[in-house]
Amino acid sequence: MARFVALLACALALLASSMASAAIVEHSFHVQNLTVRRLCNEQVITAVNGSLPGPTIRVQEGDILVVHVFNKSPYNITIHWHGIFQKLSGWADGPEYVTQCPIVPGNSYTYKFKITGQEGTLWWHAHSSWLRATVHGALIIHPKSGHSFSFPKPDKEVPILLGEWWNANIIDVEKQAIATGGAPNNSDAYTINGKPGDLYSCSQDSTYKLEVIQGKTYMLRIINAALNNQLFFKIANHKMKVVAIDAAYTAPYVTDVIVLSPGQTTDVLFTADQPVGSYYMAARPYITAQGIPFDNTTTSGIIVYQGAKSSATPIMPALPAFNDTPTAYKFYSNLTGSPIGPHWVPVPRQVDEHMFITFGINLAPCGEGSATCSGPFGQRLSASMNNESFQLPSKLSMLQAFFFNNKNGVYTTDFPDNPPSVFDYTNSSNAFNQSMLFAPKSTKVRTLKFGSTVEIVLQNTALIATESHPIHFHGFNFHVLAQSFGNYDSVKDPRKFNLVNPQIRNTLAVPTGGWAVIRFTANNPGIWMVHCHLDVHLPWGLGMAFEVENGPYSTLPPPPNDLPKC
Repeated sequence: MARFVALLACALALLASSMASAAIVEHSFHVQNLTVRRLCNEQVITAVNGSLPGPTIRVQEGDILVVHVFNKSPYNITIHWHGIFQKLSGWADGPEYVTQCPIVPGNSYTYKFKITGQEGTLWWHAHSSWLRATVHGALIIHPKSGHSFSFPKPDKEVPILLGEWWNANIIDVEKQAIATGGAPNNSDAYTINGKPGDLYSCSQDSTYKLEVIQGKTYMLRIINAALNNQLFFKIANHKMKVVAIDAAYTAPYVTDVIVLSPGQTTDVLFTADQPVGSYYMAARPYITAQGIPFDNTTTSGIIVYQGAKSSATPIMPALPAFNDTPTAYKFYSNLTGSPIGPHWVPVPRQVDEHMFITFGINLAPCGEGSATCSGPFGQRLSASMNNESFQLPSKLSMLQAFFFNNKNGVYTTDFPDNPPSVFDYTNSSNAFNQSMLFAPKSTKVRTLKFGSTVEIVLQNTALIATESHPIHFHGFNFHVLAQSFGNYDSVKDPRKFNLVNPQIRNTLAVPTGGWAVIRFTANNPGIWMVHCHLDVHLPWGLGMAFEVENGPYSTLPPPPNDLPKC
């Protein structure tokens, strides 16, 4: 006990020392109702500081970020700082009932954490219900003073947030889906910086415009803040150079199209090297599940060259077809990391833990008696990892249970390393095999020793629907060693591993009907959620969590005094 107290005191002293020497960036978030007009309708949404998207946060690497959140909305709220490592500050990570209980209406909470070892584009968003549809914003980390980008500095930087819009209360959309057990209603539009663009009705004055000067170079910090769709993005007649993804530098990659899954960020440079005029930037969905209805519309913004005629009709890019998997896979798989860039982390070669995780759509019993739901076979749609359908606790956050060693009734530590049965995972003939479709509800974690290196095969399945799932890790980045289609082959596929310069991410779109292999080091004590970043899938249960034990010189500090109570 004395040794634990001494280690805890040492950890707190080190944390206090590092924070004392850092600059403090402070913001206040007022979360409340906002009436906005989109697509010919007025709609009440939940927003931060009266804007959609919410405020852009700009910090330097090494700063301490302090955000006071005042919940003036009618809903419970938490804020997640998507992609921030939260080293020894896991209490600030934000997912509801995982690292904290929600901030209830009328209450407030202050998030405080240091940003270390990261620079680039991340974002923040609500992690309660579906509120991130409108509660989100950019979080931009600049190099610390005296340091620079790993590429020539652009003339201007511009956040571009891609989103989804419903002509309905988003909480009502979610509640209806939960009540019926089926899929939620599709969105009515996509947006660029909160605006649908002039391809939609009543949206001529609701189009994002960016003025550029011929010959200048611009950095677009693109964020996919949509709830449920991957998105293709293009700029008419312009090439883009990818220089970073998920706040990790890449080897420069020139392309005329990018694709982002929900949660991902991509930094691109483009030079205004075309004749003076107007050019659309546009985004439309990349859909991988066949036969499923979706919002098949296109959002647009306009890049206007200085001196262009106001009457000029913008040029529209030719976007890929909604099901153009070859184009999406080419983009995703061609990205590599930049070992010469700042904060590069070499691939760990010694692997301590191996896991094989399958995931996909499942069914859950509709309810008591003769109740009928709108999912297949009259059942309720569900989802799982290794046939365990994740269920959030409700009486205590998982991190509190971890810190106070009070896990009974909150979570168990028996998440399986492998699926319960081996089958032809991507064979669509299994799609409606009822013997394979039901997964039990549970709250299970996998315990990891501090400092251990974990390699995971992420394997999509064809149960119910074959699709690409964006998997997001809280608390860690990971190296993407390889990815492809079909079932992972443990003999042949390791020969494809990139151990030299793989891309580094916090969110990965696992190829539709395919797999990916990732590797990371568990160097941050606490509870860290891993889940599909499609909001439709999280309530269904496509998630799990890692419990990382305290290290000899890395101990999770006590919770803040004002941490919300359940």
